[in-house]
Amino acid sequence: MTEPTRFLTAPVELPLRRDLEPVPVDGCDVCGALAREREAAWLAGDGSKVSDCNVEIRKHPHAKRRRP
Repeated sequence: MTEPTRFLTAPVELPLRRDLEPVPVDGCDVCGALAREREAAWLAGDGSKVSDCNVEIRKHPHAKRRRP
């Protein structure tokens, strides 16, 4: 017998927003590699990896920029 849930509604699932992703710096090999890795993660449905790549792109020592 399964235990009854304490919640009346299903959990809310928030989508990842591509329009808020950091933009890789042109000509930077590290940013380019992270952007390719991020795109592969999107295609594979791996939101955790997408998020990890976004963090690394943001932390990479370039001026912070966002997609227009």
